[in-house]
Order: sequence, then C-alpha cells, then structure tokens
Amino acid sequence: MGARTIMIFPEFDNIDVINDIRKKYDPLANLVLPHITLVFPFDSELTNEELKLHLIGSLGDINPFKIELEGFSKHKNKYGNYLFLNVVEGMDVIKNIHDRLYKDKLKQFDAGLDYVPHMTVGKVSSMELLDKAYDDVNKYNDKFSTVINKISVEMIGEHEESIIIIEHELN
Repeated sequence: MGARTIMIFPEFDNIDVINDIRKKYDPLANLVLPHITLVFPFDSELTNEELKLHLIGSLGDINPFKIELEGFSKHKNKYGNYLFLNVVEGMDVIKNIHDRLYKDKLKQFDAGLDYVPHMTVGKVSSMELLDKAYDDVNKYNDKFSTVINKISVEMIGEHEESIIIIEHELN
C-alpha cells in the first residue's frame, strides 16, 4: 500500500484567493486541492477497509462543524520554509479529530509534534523567499468560512498527486 494522508478539503466560496496564492508559492498546488492535514503521510499495511473502520470508530460522534481561516504565518522546520493560512475557528475540533485519529491503529505514525491546525499555502526554498511571500500575502484580508462535513483519506500517487480513496461523512 502506498503512502496515505487524512485531510479536510474545505470548500470556500472564495477559494480562488487561496488557489492564486498557492499557485505562486506551493509546489503541490497542481497536485492536491487546498487542505488541512489531520494525519501526515504514512505508509501502513492497513487495508483501506481497515482504515475506513478506524475513521468510523474514531469519529462516530463528531458532527459537522464550522471553520474559519484568516491571516497568515510563517514556519520553518526541518522539512522546509512554510507559509500557513491560520485556522481561527474550529481549531479545537480539528485538534480533537487529529488526536483521535492518531490513536490505536495509527499511533505508531504519531511523531509527537505539537499539532497546530493550518492550511499550507506555500513552501519556498529560503527564509528570504519566505519573508517575501509573507509580505506579499499580508495584503489579503479575506476570511474563509465553511462547514466541514467530511474527512477524506488520500493516497499519494507516484507523481505526488492526490487520489481520494475514502470519504467519511460526519453525522
């Protein structure tokens, strides 16, 4: 089984703003839709059916919930220089989902990092480019709001493209 990821793919009325920013700064913009990662890429022997059952068992009592994203932040870690669109509403629910999914069958893939819900809108090669990108996106003052009613599992294809293999509807 190839690498899989568990994500939220929010659908905003003004998503074109996010897409425009990602086209400039995110090398994955043409491969995966704007998303909030809940479980980072993992390679597991779990079948898709077992993974689907894990979602049902972990998220059975999670109802659709509202999220709002607004404002940007920059982050540097061992994986690169990132530009994030910040989650300002729904953060607690997203963290709860993240924590639940990393229990039991996916526990071994939890890197133990401090999880802060966000949408990555850029990854650049240097801090200088990150500073420039950050200055550029701060001209936007858009708010992005929607109701989340499903959690998706994607498989990462051989060219890093996103292939949705499971969609779990929230009650």
